Amino acid sequence: MILNNNPKSMLKAGVLGAGHLGKIHLKLLQQSEKYELVGFYDPSEENAKKVTEEFGYKAFTSVSELINAVEVVDIVTPTLSHFNCAKEALEAGKHIFVEKPIAKTVAEAVAIRSLASQNHVHGQVGHVERFNPAFTAVKDLIANPMFIECHRLAEFNPRGTDVPVVLDLMIHDIDIILSVVDSEVKKINASGISVISETPDIANARIEFKNGCVANLTASRISMKNMRKSRFFQRDAYISVDFLEKKSEVVRMKDVPENPDEFAMILQNAEGVKKQIYFENPKIAPNNAILDELESFANAINTNTIPIVSLRNGTEALKVAQQIIDCF
Repeated sequence: MILNNNPKSMLKAGVLGAGHLGKIHLKLLQQSEKYELVGFYDPSEENAKKVTEEFGYKAFTSVSELINAVEVVDIVTPTLSHFNCAKEALEAGKHIFVEKPIAKTVAEAVAIRSLASQNHVHGQVGHVERFNPAFTAVKDLIANPMFIECHRLAEFNPRGTDVPVVLDLMIHDIDIILSVVDSEVKKINASGISVISETPDIANARIEFKNGCVANLTASRISMKNMRKSRFFQRDAYISVDFLEKKSEVVRMKDVPENPDEFAMILQNAEGVKKQIYFENPKIAPNNAILDELESFANAINTNTIPIVSLRNGTEALKVAQQIIDCF
């Protein structure tokens, strides 16, 4: 397939799946100046008709018909069908944006990566938290973290219970952690239990990396309240990210100056070393994270560069998620 090398041209895009998230993608693709929304396909004729009547989007009658009409295929279908949709699109030489998790199994994810490479097309995985403004505001400040703690709690929603909570919720934090820890995974311990669903609804995992970093993750989809917080501890700094409230805080420890302010917060350790505490609240620029991830993919296609969340990234996150599930 000939890559679109004109950054000003609009990429013809179509969406597979017009459920809750699919409709959001349709709306944003139509708004974007980087895409020309061609239409969508949904296996439910009733839903397809409803979406067309309500929003005016063109409904295609088959997956193949939509794929043949576009340059970019946006896969927003249930996880179980990601591989088949991606395979058909890639074999047709089309770029793919696929919602997380990249596929049902690691083997499927590896096959998707291979097909993209063989057909010289790009792929991006929808790990949308990479584009959360609370994270992007501090990601460059996270340097060699040695302890990470993540809590991702959600009120019960039947949507998404076809997969374990690890693939539904925790995989967001797995991807974030893998993006900031420059080391291979050494060991994983985890536990998970089912409360309402047929698959685990609550899970806790401890990931140990070869460089000594430890990440502790908790995910629940039967919580009484929603929470999406991560904390990163590194030498002389603590960074907190609230993905839900879109807030970040950076706490730094620096050597005490000769003439500290009388209101300065100063700590002294057992060896007598004094450190002054500085608090920073980075400015958070409002954004639409889903629109940003879709447009970043268009940029990667137009400039022939690696997407911010590549198929490799999506595969690695799924590998760790599967290792966690295997512990149950």
